[in-house]
Amino acid sequence: AFVAEAKRQLFGEVGIDLFAGPTEVLIVADEHADAFIVAVDLLSQAEHGPDSPAVLITTSEVLARLVIEHIDTLLIDMPTRDYAAAAWQDWGAVHVVKNLDDAYSLADEYAYEHVQILTEHPREALEKMNFYGALFLGEGTCVSYGDKVIGTNHVLPTRGAARYTGGLWVGKFLRTVTYQEVTNTESSAFFGELCGRAARVERFEGHARSGDVRAAKYRGTTLPWSTHTFEK
Repeated sequence: AFVAEAKRQLFGEVGIDLFAGPTEVLIVADEHADAFIVAVDLLSQAEHGPDSPAVLITTSEVLARLVIEHIDTLLIDMPTRDYAAAAWQDWGAVHVVKNLDDAYSLADEYAYEHVQILTEHPREALEKMNFYGALFLGEGTCVSYGDKVIGTNHVLPTRGAARYTGGLWVGKFLRTVTYQEVTNTESSAFFGELCGRAARVERFEGHARSGDVRAAKYRGTTLPWSTHTFEK
């Protein structure tokens, strides 16, 4: 919350990466997943705050029911249960789908910050998913590792922003500039003619004339809108 407020106050004065919302976790799991671990991992991110979404998408109704039961039990004596329970109650969700293709498709619709894959073949998510802040593949990997110890960046897009941007990286701190130079008169005359046509379609006569003068000067022709002549 403090980081988000700092970015809000400085936005427009300096460049920022993105406005980050509440932490999000989504787990894709099949019948091979350990329901207890799924429950623990969902709550590990729900404890960030009462508005932190935690979503399970699974192909197994049995697993879904077990996860819900484990969460209810785990919340009883969880030190951060006030936040985690509120987040689970208001923002938690469990989806049972027909197959993993449907699971990946639904996960892409969410485009969540953290997506954990607890399936028999977790790496297939790399080919079948497009929109996420970061993927965590297999039971040996969890979102908490990304937060605390594994070393990858975890300043990641939230609130569906993963559909159009990625996480923070060094490029966010670089400023890019461009320059343009047409190096021969033949090309400039050609561009000038095209510029005139395109600009007049949009009714930007001034733009068109910038192209016209170059086409006329470099080709030795006259201007239709002026008696000015260019020295040869």
